[in-house]
Amino acid sequence: MLKVAWWQTLSGEITISWSKNASLPIIAASLLFKKVTLKNIPHIWDVQTFLTLIESFWVKYSFDWNILKMDNSHIIAKNLDIGLIKKIRVWIFLLGALLPRFKELNIPYPGWCNIWKRSIDDHIKWFEALWFKNLSRGDNVYLKWKLKDWDVVLNAQFSVTATENLLIWSIIRNWKTTIKLAAIEPHVLNLIDFLNKWWAKITLLYDHTIIINWVKSLKEEIKFEVISDYIESGTFIVFGALAAKKYIDIKNARIADLTVFLEKAEEAWVKFEDLWNDILRVHKCNNLKAVDIQTNVYPWFPTDLQSPFSVLLSQANWISKIHEVLFEWRLNYLIELEKMKWHPAILNPHEALIFGKTQLKWTTVSSWDLRAWVAMIIAWTIAKWITHITNVEYIERWYENIIWKLDKLWVKVETIDN
Repeated sequence: MLKVAWWQTLSGEITISWSKNASLPIIAASLLFKKVTLKNIPHIWDVQTFLTLIESFWVKYSFDWNILKMDNSHIIAKNLDIGLIKKIRVWIFLLGALLPRFKELNIPYPGWCNIWKRSIDDHIKWFEALWFKNLSRGDNVYLKWKLKDWDVVLNAQFSVTATENLLIWSIIRNWKTTIKLAAIEPHVLNLIDFLNKWWAKITLLYDHTIIINWVKSLKEEIKFEVISDYIESGTFIVFGALAAKKYIDIKNARIADLTVFLEKAEEAWVKFEDLWNDILRVHKCNNLKAVDIQTNVYPWFPTDLQSPFSVLLSQANWISKIHEVLFEWRLNYLIELEKMKWHPAILNPHEALIFGKTQLKWTTVSSWDLRAWVAMIIAWTIAKWITHITNVEYIERWYENIIWKLDKLWVKVETIDN
């Protein structure tokens, strides 16, 4: 359990950590190479668990000071850690990374997240289109290559993980692969940069189409730097707008990746300045205006910033509307925050009204998912009196050293026994 003191006032500067969403597919893609050095990998639970999983394939690695070194010289597709696979969804990237090496893979279905039970049926469909035979039975995914290859066009339906998986697999196909309706989130583009740097030939067109041309071979030993996390940056923008004493400075802010988010923040009368070298200064805002937001695929408003922005809107004058397009029931966290005397109204699984301006009160709340967890911390910083939160294991899955970062901004968060 965590305890947050009341009426916080943030000041100082914070440096945004490196992107989890970029790191995981790039680590998976690294299995295609012999030796890899990756800089800017975040020390978080999902990354460490994924590394423990791939270590069972006889992959050797060291992970110090956000630098990951991998030696895949003796990789095998045996001795899989079934327990870990069932706990985490990120193993889905192993389809793209291991099938090119071993031509077949028999692996349990993935662990789930709390947003919804995400089916992998579409992933299976896409690999069948790449001439894999689906031999799946019961609780296992079993795909085997049928030794056929030609130009293929696939529809990724804006799915981030599908786009990344197909990118990883397709770079060593003997023919051209075209992915239509591909996701183009910053972490997907970072994966493309990673693969192109090491002799892949990937072209991104203006209409969400990605073309992967076959290459005879890839470089064996590589080095690469992962981008910082624009979602964490957006989160601290909300922190600063609500709880800064005067302002906070955010370094590695990925300003260019937050165009729509910053436009909506500005519409809500959040004041910020682009200083230099990707540093954003966010000022304390005492008078916020209600706005309507609708999440969608990048470059539109990010679903992962919907819950932090909702907390911002709880302090705006009048009524705001949230339309969560991508995930059903991602608004469930509002039920918890209602305990803090907030006044949301969930209209249906995808829409809610936020009534402001609300003085949040102290209570004990529980986190529903990764992003809802940090939304609650934001709410705590403006709540009256001391607030507690349970289910704090989410803290280790996404935001690297966030308690330390908040402490640096003079937010006092303590870990206490239940």
